[in-house]
Amino acid sequence: MTDENLSTDFDLEHFLPYRLDRLADRVSEALAQLYEAHYDLNVAQWRVLAWLHHRHELTAKQICAATRMDKARVSRAVQVLEGRGLIVRRPSPRDQRLHDLRLTEDGQALMVELVPQVRAWEAELVAPLTTEEYRRLLDMMGRLEQRLQDGE
Repeated sequence: MTDENLSTDFDLEHFLPYRLDRLADRVSEALAQLYEAHYDLNVAQWRVLAWLHHRHELTAKQICAATRMDKARVSRAVQVLEGRGLIVRRPSPRDQRLHDLRLTEDGQALMVELVPQVRAWEAELVAPLTTEEYRRLLDMMGRLEQRLQDGE
């Protein structure tokens, strides 16, 4: 970024934080249509299921950190998912103040059905990009995430 780009002109269409936030919202909303309509899941519930599918066992605190959702939102999602029999909560053997969360067989079956659908949705979203552009995009996003993490 050059000094001339640091003027007082402020065009949101050329302001990365705004563009990333807007894109993330649009992607999340569009993807949510798939799992809301077919599986009666909201965004928070999907994120909890997705992380448990990815990592197999996590605490609510770990899910909060991974998803950047607040404790109350994760707690509500966990309660609903547990009530639907999609996850199970057990006291953690490492720390009795915490509960380990895992997918149940029904939760695993749902994810086995849903993951290919969300992957197909993702493939359709990124179809305008070449394979190399997609790899570079993920690499650049990772570098920006690392930069922010290093600054914390």
